[in-house]
Amino acid sequence: MFNAQYFRTYITLVETGSFTRTAQRLDMTQPGVSQHIRKLERYLNKTLLERRGRGFTLTESGRRAYDYALKLFAEHEQFRHALDDDLLDSGECRIASPGSVGLMFYPYILGQQQRHPNLTVSYSFAFNHEIVNDLLEGRYDIGIVTEAVNHPDLECYVWHQEPLCLVVPADFVEGTLSDLMGIGFLNYYDGINHANALLRANYPDDYRSMTHFRHQGFTNEVSMVLDAVARGLGFTVVSRLVLETSPWQRQVKALNLPNTVNEVLYLLRRRDSVLPKRYEKLLNGFHQERMQEITP
Repeated sequence: MFNAQYFRTYITLVETGSFTRTAQRLDMTQPGVSQHIRKLERYLNKTLLERRGRGFTLTESGRRAYDYALKLFAEHEQFRHALDDDLLDSGECRIASPGSVGLMFYPYILGQQQRHPNLTVSYSFAFNHEIVNDLLEGRYDIGIVTEAVNHPDLECYVWHQEPLCLVVPADFVEGTLSDLMGIGFLNYYDGINHANALLRANYPDDYRSMTHFRHQGFTNEVSMVLDAVARGLGFTVVSRLVLETSPWQRQVKALNLPNTVNEVLYLLRRRDSVLPKRYEKLLNGFHQERMQEITP
């Protein structure tokens, strides 16, 4: 029969290298330690130790059993901590978001994991409709989406807002709507919606619709669209999150526009879920940090 205590005794024996010291550390008798090891060998049907006088060496099976035992108890501790919903810096978080959000939110989470080694995060970069399906099927606990979702099994509310940026090649000189139409538009998953909102707010007399612009291409990876802009192939409209994390920041620029339009980010969760407090800390921490950076 499986007995975790036998594995605990075995780990201690390997680490101390002595039956006597193992007995002292575990408050056992030396014969009791020997009995645990024999029962573990019987359970595994393998010889774990090659005994040499008062000492011993590990067999190949013994080394593998030691590695397994360490992993077993590490996973046990992780699982035990994950059950405590009140722990802010320990346990697992399962989150999904579009790439435009994850470009900065995921690095923020990695920083939190560096500070808190018992915190683990499973993070998925996905489109809005994929996130909704993953939440409904229980693969993730929290979803961040760029459009409001109306579903009877999900709660949806505003979490955060990021300014939209009209991004052009670094050598782009003018800023009229005709100039933008001249270089063309580079699209991505949310590109047309974002461009429509920002251009309508800032060129109300001239702007009609995105159908009047020459479309220069499409990519489903928002982080790559600024590569095309940097090469002078057109302009685009992206969240400030995307611009700030782009490796092409120096090859592009955001036009100064009189009217700010924000991309609204919505938080999704299942209505029947009770989330540990560590989610609230992660989400609020990122939101507060971003607001400090955005506010002049």
